[in-house]
Amino acid sequence: MKKNLNQEFLHANGPVPYRMINDYLFRAVLQSNNRALRGLICALLHLAEEEVFSVEITNPIVLGEAVKDKEFRLDINIVLNNQTLINLEMQIANKLNWRERSVMYLCRSFDQLNHGQDYMEAKPVIHIGFLDYSLMEECPEFCASYKLINVKSHKKYSDSLTLYVVDLSHIELATEEDKRYHIHEWAMLFKAATWEEVRMIASKDEYLEEAAQSMFRMSADDLVRKRCRDREEYYQDLRNYERAVEEKERIIEESERKREQDRLEHKQDMRKVVEENEKLRAEIARLRGESS
Repeated sequence: MKKNLNQEFLHANGPVPYRMINDYLFRAVLQSNNRALRGLICALLHLAEEEVFSVEITNPIVLGEAVKDKEFRLDINIVLNNQTLINLEMQIANKLNWRERSVMYLCRSFDQLNHGQDYMEAKPVIHIGFLDYSLMEECPEFCASYKLINVKSHKKYSDSLTLYVVDLSHIELATEEDKRYHIHEWAMLFKAATWEEVRMIASKDEYLEEAAQSMFRMSADDLVRKRCRDREEYYQDLRNYERAVEEKERIIEESERKREQDRLEHKQDMRKVVEENEKLRAEIARLRGESS
């Protein structure tokens, strides 16, 4: 069966049913293919294959099983080499709270010690967010990393907490270093909309090939497709929310602009009144001077 699907993948064409920016498909592909997951982790953390001996998902789900709560989390919790905790998350809708949310998840993961354990036993934690929007529109960056640092000297305070943000809406900003580790190609795979695109990107790297074939297999599963569709409907609700927020912000901005304009116009009118009064007073003084 697997061999037949691989052959079908080689000849598949046209649009993919769901892209990997769908968080359910993202989870399904990486949970079902540990080699693809290893490849992605190695790319993001700039690791060689021989540096990774174990990548374990600690919160697996039953793929295809019905989900009652549409807002349930599909992030992937990973233990790398039994010593580093990693949280992977795909997010395409801007809920306007990513910075606080990602920091909260990071800190919760780091708060892992049981009573009596030494602080030195705490495992370092990494949170990696794939966002299909810019977290900082004023200075977009394709792949950004954040640590605790001294604000004056920029010296690192600790390697225990690290945040990565991959902006899927700005793949064109990938640096040479990003390209050397194929991070931009992973981003392109997540965004690929046709099977022709998927195969072209997959040909660049054996781990990308693993992910692409798993993507095809998961897309052939009726239950997985149904869950992906459920998530798409949830995304649409979020987009409607975003549009409603944007509309309210636009109305507020227009109202504030109109109020400022009215204030300036009123100020100008008052200035004219004062000037006219001054002219009248001057004219009155002149007339009184002439009459005396």
